[in-house]
Amino acid sequence: MPPIRIHPGDDRFIGKSLLVGITYLDSDGEFIRQEQFWGPIAEAHKNHIVMVRNDTGEAVSLPPEVEEADPGEYRLRSTGEVVVDPDYLAKWEKQEPAPEAA
Repeated sequence: MPPIRIHPGDDRFIGKSLLVGITYLDSDGEFIRQEQFWGPIAEAHKNHIVMVRNDTGEAVSLPPEVEEADPGEYRLRSTGEVVVDPDYLAKWEKQEPAPEAA
């Protein structure tokens, strides 16, 4: 499905569950680790959304692009926790910058 951009004042997203996956890559594009977490969307701003992580209670600022989740069970690889029928999914890759030349 195409990404959905959440805009400020669009309250239909507030309180909806968001499952997030972030893949971390080194400067050569090699896999370092993956982080997965989920929780409700708490705020929508012009350039970001805020969600509250279910595992830590921490508020996290993320890009405002999500996609609708298909119904079903999603297992978090890091904890084995199963998230049932989240409303939205978001995934990103974060790549480390290339080292500076000496």
